[in-house]
Amino acid sequence: MRRSIHFRLLMAATLVLVAFLGLAGIAVERAYHSSSRQALREGLLASVYSLLAAAQEDERGGMRLPEVLPDPRFNRPDSGRVATVTALNGDYRWRSASALGRRLAWPSASLEPGRPVYGRLKDAEGHRYALIQFAIVWELDGGERRYLISVAEDMAGFDAEQSAFRRTLWLWLAGVALVLLLAQGVVLRWGLRPLRQVANALREVEAGRAERLDGDYPVELRGLTDNINSFIDQSTRRQTRYRHSLDDLAHSLKTPMAVLQGALERQDTGCEELRRTAAEQLARMQAIVGRQLQRAAASGGRVLAKPVAVRPVVERLIASLRKVYHQRRLEVALEVPETGAFRGDQTDLMEILGNLLDNAFKHARRQVRIRAYTKDGGLEVTVEDDGPGIPAEMREAVLQRGTRGDESVAGQGIGLATVREIVSAYNARLVLTDSPLGGTRIVIHWPPARTH
Repeated sequence: MRRSIHFRLLMAATLVLVAFLGLAGIAVERAYHSSSRQALREGLLASVYSLLAAAQEDERGGMRLPEVLPDPRFNRPDSGRVATVTALNGDYRWRSASALGRRLAWPSASLEPGRPVYGRLKDAEGHRYALIQFAIVWELDGGERRYLISVAEDMAGFDAEQSAFRRTLWLWLAGVALVLLLAQGVVLRWGLRPLRQVANALREVEAGRAERLDGDYPVELRGLTDNINSFIDQSTRRQTRYRHSLDDLAHSLKTPMAVLQGALERQDTGCEELRRTAAEQLARMQAIVGRQLQRAAASGGRVLAKPVAVRPVVERLIASLRKVYHQRRLEVALEVPETGAFRGDQTDLMEILGNLLDNAFKHARRQVRIRAYTKDGGLEVTVEDDGPGIPAEMREAVLQRGTRGDESVAGQGIGLATVREIVSAYNARLVLTDSPLGGTRIVIHWPPARTH
């Protein structure tokens, strides 16, 4: 089952928050329990010292405790704190008034004097008590006597305090968790709002109500939106190129069709001549169709394109053109490094360079030069010749479809227009200038590839 990003982030944040607050609650609860237990022990030890402070001597110098003690909890029954003092020789045993009705099994042990020992005990009803036992040495005339002081406190109050703290702590943590979850939901909704805007913008494009993803998107999404816009632009350009290719195809087929029509209408055309004419024109039509299909299949600028080495493509094109124009014996200067790379479709690169080099070979007198190098992070290709050149006033016109700069040279006037269309698909620049060789210099500069 597919879940939204908002749901996944909210669930992950909820689990992390619950785990964090749970561990924090356990840590706080244990810390409070430890400090409370330490406070209880300190209170029991303070009670031992208060009993020692209240102790008196009897007529034989022994230890005796008064009936009424300074600590009122020892004087009040059911106060929860009881005490006993026992002589280890068995001749004295004292119990506080608060021990009335309490049946406690006091442990008896020989302890090291001055060192408190803590423990637990239960009464006959099962009530739990915190216990401290403290052994002392009481000095007499000519001797000493050992006493064991035991103080116990009912744990009911301690347990109730712990339960109240635990309940309050977890209620507060639950409330904090709820508030934080609501805040997280709001923050996540606000943070993921740009993604919803992109989705809505895409739906607008799909519905035909918008042509591009317009809007001010965050930096993290700008690469995505720019690439999507690039895909949309490429699709639009590709459709335009298909239409132009169909127009060019229809225009190019008119001549061979007219030749075939004329051959059929002539009364004196023999079968052999008609067969030869049909074969020639059909071959020409097949070549035209193949060329236009190849041109229409050119992909245009691709956002995620694998780099294509420029030099091997140029070398293959030059080798082919040398065979076509072998009678001209042109000098070709190739200044293309092995590292030169084109980020796009190889068919596009061959279409561009093929048209430029074909024009240069057609119009050059003796020399053609092609250079390619990296400039400002992008690729720049220059093709120039020593031919008659293109006048400045005609440079814009020759880039239009169907316009030729030199009517004396065969062609259809769509080569440079095709180059311009492909170059614009890559957001590149095409510039026509005068060449130092004497003819025309055509410069194409591709911008650096996007890195988001």
